[in-house]
Amino acid sequence: MIRLLDIRDTPLSVDEVFAAVGSHAAGGTTLFVGTVREHDHGKAVTKLSYSAHPSAVDELRRVAEKVAADFPVTALAAVHRVGDLELGDIAVIVAVACPHRGEAFEASRRLIDDLKSQVPIWKHQVFADGSTEWVGACE
Repeated sequence: MIRLLDIRDTPLSVDEVFAAVGSHAAGGTTLFVGTVREHDHGKAVTKLSYSAHPSAVDELRRVAEKVAADFPVTALAAVHRVGDLELGDIAVIVAVACPHRGEAFEASRRLIDDLKSQVPIWKHQVFADGSTEWVGACE
């Protein structure tokens, strides 16, 4: 049921992730796309980069397996980007297919929340005022 898990330094594809979770057993499929926004904490963001610990894919798998065990998932996918990203670029995509929409929404929410809090991926933001900030997993 875990169809696609990856951390990539190349642009991410919504079509690829959506296709990965296609299932005739699913009545509901959710897709979350996280993009680079132009502000954070009330400050203008000019650029950012993501980096990941070598264990990040293994941790992503652990998170995905837990979601799949806790919900009636028929298919699941998650990809995260690393490297330098521009405003509007896709940073993360998660998709979950379940028999019913409510389950798909709940499982997808858990997947993105746990990915953000438990997978060792760090974001380095550069703000318009010249200041920077590191934001990371396991906060």
